[in-house]
Amino acid sequence: MATLVCFHAHPDDECIQTGGTIARAAANGHRVVLVVATGGEHGETPGDLGDESLAQRRRRETEASAATLGIARVVWLGFEDSGMTGWEQNSNTGAFCNADPDDAAERLATVLCEEHADVLTTYDWHGGYGHPDHVMVHRVGHAAARLVPQVRVLEGTMNRDHIRRGLAMAREAGLLPPDDDWDVDGPADDGNPMGSTEDEITLAVDVTAYASAKRAAMRCHASQLSDTGFFLSMDDERFATAFGSEWFIEPGRPGPMRWGWIFE
Repeated sequence: MATLVCFHAHPDDECIQTGGTIARAAANGHRVVLVVATGGEHGETPGDLGDESLAQRRRRETEASAATLGIARVVWLGFEDSGMTGWEQNSNTGAFCNADPDDAAERLATVLCEEHADVLTTYDWHGGYGHPDHVMVHRVGHAAARLVPQVRVLEGTMNRDHIRRGLAMAREAGLLPPDDDWDVDGPADDGNPMGSTEDEITLAVDVTAYASAKRAAMRCHASQLSDTGFFLSMDDERFATAFGSEWFIEPGRPGPMRWGWIFE
């Protein structure tokens, strides 16, 4: 059996981007460790928060998500959420985007060594859509891997071609509002299109059989992901079509994109 370490920026990122891969690995008997860079302090604030801080709520939600997916250990690196691109929180001293990359990499490398990690997932070069914390996950993930060179690095990404096809089908079926004009090929937070194209992606993972676990983990993050929102409002069949595959780039491995598994 092998050990998978998934490195993510915020609570809830683990299930949206790698939830199926995590559930599949855990179901196959592999050890899965989740490392979360920040507490998600600047996410959506629910109305029922009371005396609990948002970071405390999101930590509880992440622990529930981890139990749902079969994650054996959750590690918090202790940095502050940087907020979205251009927010004033980007300048906070404790914000992850302002962290010393070497310090953060050493913290992550310690976990990789403790766990004798075989595979580390991080993000693509622009964190999927340019979020400053996601970009930092990319930088720190690769820096940590240089300290622990035996670990195999996979960059989680979004398949822009898959999203484009899905949007076209949804519009044709009348599932989107008439005024919806979102263009996945348009500029995201950093001015680049979202994710990666299939000529950039090297590994596609089929997690259709674990879509229900992925969805259940998403529901654990109720403060951020409403059942009436985009991710959870679609029926089971459409959800499995949209989220039943997960996508990775393995640096240094040539294309074309192939279907396979992270431990092959």
